[in-house]
Amino acid sequence: MSLPDLSRRGFLAAGLGATLLTLAACGEGEQKAATGSAASPSAPAAGPWSFTDDRGKKLDLPKRPERIVAQIGAAAVLWDFGVRPIAVFGPHKLQDGAKDPQIGAVDLTKVETLGNVWDEFNVEKYISLQPELLVSGMYNGDTLWYVPEKSTETIEQAAPTLGVKLYGRSIPELIARYGEVAASLGADLNAPAVTEAKAEFEAASKALPTPEAKQLKILVMAGGPEALWIAHFKDHIDVGYMKELGLDVVVPGNVEKTGYWETLSWENADKYDADVILVDARAQSMKVEEMMKKPTFAKLPAVKAGQVYPWRAEQRYSYQGYVEMLEELSTNLAKAKKL
Repeated sequence: MSLPDLSRRGFLAAGLGATLLTLAACGEGEQKAATGSAASPSAPAAGPWSFTDDRGKKLDLPKRPERIVAQIGAAAVLWDFGVRPIAVFGPHKLQDGAKDPQIGAVDLTKVETLGNVWDEFNVEKYISLQPELLVSGMYNGDTLWYVPEKSTETIEQAAPTLGVKLYGRSIPELIARYGEVAASLGADLNAPAVTEAKAEFEAASKALPTPEAKQLKILVMAGGPEALWIAHFKDHIDVGYMKELGLDVVVPGNVEKTGYWETLSWENADKYDADVILVDARAQSMKVEEMMKKPTFAKLPAVKAGQVYPWRAEQRYSYQGYVEMLEELSTNLAKAKKL
């Protein structure tokens, strides 16, 4: 996400992170996930606990951790699997006080919060909670998402950290990997809520690529005051899943060296033809109504046809989360026509 380096890592790699408008901030289990298999339904409550995360880091504790703190994306997934963190950090409240959609089903009245924006993490409060494990996704190498670099050493001294790689996988593989993490923390992967959600996810995946939807050229983008960004399916795994399902997604031809995006000036907003435009729906991104003030955007055929819909760029990587995303996308594409 760095327009300077750190901010581009946070900004570009994760899909604009928490600083889009200012452009300033920005083991063995994986093999099982790749095959779609899951860990045992639950880990024993007593006795030693061990887990190898996606950094290849083996975590060993005398007992299964119960006081879990998680970045909001990871917290939302764990919650859907039945694991209840004691605290969260990352985007969970909008400016009007409403819940950020990234939070999913997490009940904010039952968790502590350590920060809501990029580079905000209350280290003192974190330590006072006596955490036993911190869980976060990773968009860039081994960097834990929303864990401030300046405080990493102190945070890791307070409790072990567990990282889940959010790139280089398919959506089913990533959900299965999170299932392994949840199972190690005591979740029952055979619980009705989990198995029913998985069945709904599989059904929604099969239902999406209708013959009509396959005919549509789809542009996935985000916008800022001075530029717009075209998402590259190879790095955004949700966009990659759309393509895997058979949708015709625009492939940008001049992707950044760091991956994820092609950057365009607003003057070149018409570089790619599209029947449908999916726009980053996160609170940090420029809203469609603001983009409409850009003449080159307003005159695009998809915009004039009203075929602009939300892109849930950080939808939680659980079966429940992706049922919501796929069903919304399917509904919107059913309204669109080939231009």
